[in-house]
Amino acid sequence: MAFTHAKDTYVSLNAVDLSAFTNNTEYEESADEHDVTTYGKNSHVFAGGLKGGTATISGVHDNGPNGPRKVIKPLVGNVVPLVHRAEGTGTGKPQDTVNALVKSYKESAPVADMRMWTAELTFSDDVVSTNQA
Repeated sequence: MAFTHAKDTYVSLNAVDLSAFTNNTEYEESADEHDVTTYGKNSHVFAGGLKGGTATISGVHDNGPNGPRKVIKPLVGNVVPLVHRAEGTGTGKPQDTVNALVKSYKESAPVADMRMWTAELTFSDDVVSTNQA
């Protein structure tokens, strides 16, 4: 087992690499749960349901032509491809690809710090997990 550093994380949205503007990614795959407990049981029994997931990406604002505001803000309300490479880019490293609804884009401007941005995404359909070729 080898530890991996998060600094190599790659994230793209709608085929635009946002890694250079991103300093935090939260990626979660989940599933619905259904209580199928019947009479006579002493504990709950659960069955799995539909899968889903969310991602939140955030970082430092950049007003360049491929900056987060210009790329992400027009995508709010649209479903676009999300690519997440938790261990970075390279042959044999894992890659997750999923269509995602861009739920929101938010900017913050703390008085004593850099302007920041955050985008919230909801997965739409199955996540395809592969190793990079």
